[in-house]
Amino acid sequence: MSLVESFRDTLRAAHAKGTPLSIRGGGSKSFYGRPATGSEFSVAEYTGIIDYSPTELVISAHAGTPLSELEAALANENQMLPFEPPHFGPGATLGGTIACGFSGPRRPYAGAARDHVLGITCLNGRGEALRFGGQVMKNVAGYDISRTLTGSLGTLAVMLDITIKVLPRPETERTLSREMTSEQALQLLNRWAGQPLPLSAGCYFDGRLMVRLSGFEQGVRAAAEQLGGDEPDAAGGFWEDLREHRLPFFQDDRPLWRLSVPPAAALPALEGEELIDWGGAQRWLRTEQPATTLREATAGAGGHATRFRGGDRDDVFHPLDPALKALHQRLKASFDPAGILNPGRMYSEF
Repeated sequence: MSLVESFRDTLRAAHAKGTPLSIRGGGSKSFYGRPATGSEFSVAEYTGIIDYSPTELVISAHAGTPLSELEAALANENQMLPFEPPHFGPGATLGGTIACGFSGPRRPYAGAARDHVLGITCLNGRGEALRFGGQVMKNVAGYDISRTLTGSLGTLAVMLDITIKVLPRPETERTLSREMTSEQALQLLNRWAGQPLPLSAGCYFDGRLMVRLSGFEQGVRAAAEQLGGDEPDAAGGFWEDLREHRLPFFQDDRPLWRLSVPPAAALPALEGEELIDWGGAQRWLRTEQPATTLREATAGAGGHATRFRGGDRDDVFHPLDPALKALHQRLKASFDPAGILNPGRMYSEF
């Protein structure tokens, strides 16, 4: 019996009995979301690159494929995953990355994880095989279910095969650093975002604005001369440490919040220590302040707040408004009518 047949049988039996399943890959992102419940359903052994066409900039792999294996294959062809996903541990898999929808510092300039997912083959809560999208963008028409599955934390389906659009690695990269206030940094990041500059990352932390330029040597050099600033030593390591949460800012016992807001948003003063990423669109905050305070502040700025690590794991995601909640519930009922797939991982109701 193949692994997929085994997965299908397990799902069908669980559906018939109403047995909850906790879907797991490498476990590197198991800290995220509400606590997992149910019997463990592992896809970690379902590994391997299915197809890779460097000239077409497309790669397909099984969900359990280690992210490091995928990135190594791309690096051999001088290509990369454009959304620069964090690993958060050696066990990181492609399926877990897409299920969480995580993207790294390059996200506002190259797109999010869901923007590069071309197709997904999966099993729904009944054990039925479904396929969405394809290997080129023109295959995506109507309601793009592949994007819906991205970031769904395994609550809708068990991902089997995933097709991703990749990009060539930039010819060169340079990091510039300047000392300033957070207000000045946000003003500059938003001004530069509207200019034809080869920006690929922008972060403010500990009194300094850090920006990364990526592209062809001539364009990067011209942009660096235009923007000015110092070039820190080992700057490439900074962006990797930021992506993997290895910077000193993240080594703290206080709950870590991710505030997603419009890049130019001015948030009210909040207690705690802040790191600004994604050119201003993602604000990391270490704080003991109540969830209601943070969510009211971000909602007032047109965003939402997620308790990323630590604190009360029963209260992780921003509450849904009634219309959006109803949509989530209809999707859950359609994909997983018995409610067996990662129940309660996102919200207690589904």
